[in-house]
Amino acid sequence: MKKLTHVTAAIAGATLATVVVISAQSAVAPAPVPDTCGSASAAQLRTTLYFGTNKPTGAVSELEWQLFVRDEVTTRFPEGLTVWEALGQWRDPRGNIAQERAKVLLLVHADSEKARTAVQDLITRYRKMFEQESVLWETARVCVAS
Repeated sequence: MKKLTHVTAAIAGATLATVVVISAQSAVAPAPVPDTCGSASAAQLRTTLYFGTNKPTGAVSELEWQLFVRDEVTTRFPEGLTVWEALGQWRDPRGNIAQERAKVLLLVHADSEKARTAVQDLITRYRKMFEQESVLWETARVCVAS
């Protein structure tokens, strides 16, 4: 999660996934994909964000994380979200394997400029608040039914 990476791959023909690690101010808009959801569901985006929890002065505490979710995430995505714990791994610039505990945030939302801006704002806020080099951003088009 330490360097700028952008990978786009077609998955199962009509589904498009985009993985982005945001380490600088940049905007990424998913490529258009024909609506293949049919009448029983609606096209949406599934955004998954991977937040490392190591910081120069220790680790992001559970209280700090809960406040971030309450104040930053929920205000931008009040419709709902899912969070789970993970262990991330990557190769650092010196070639060493680094590991870090992470929080994974899953959002399902409309494919809109407002939502993309809200995601970018979350990444910027987290990086600034917790002195992070990057946040991994993964987006895929999905069909949603409730």
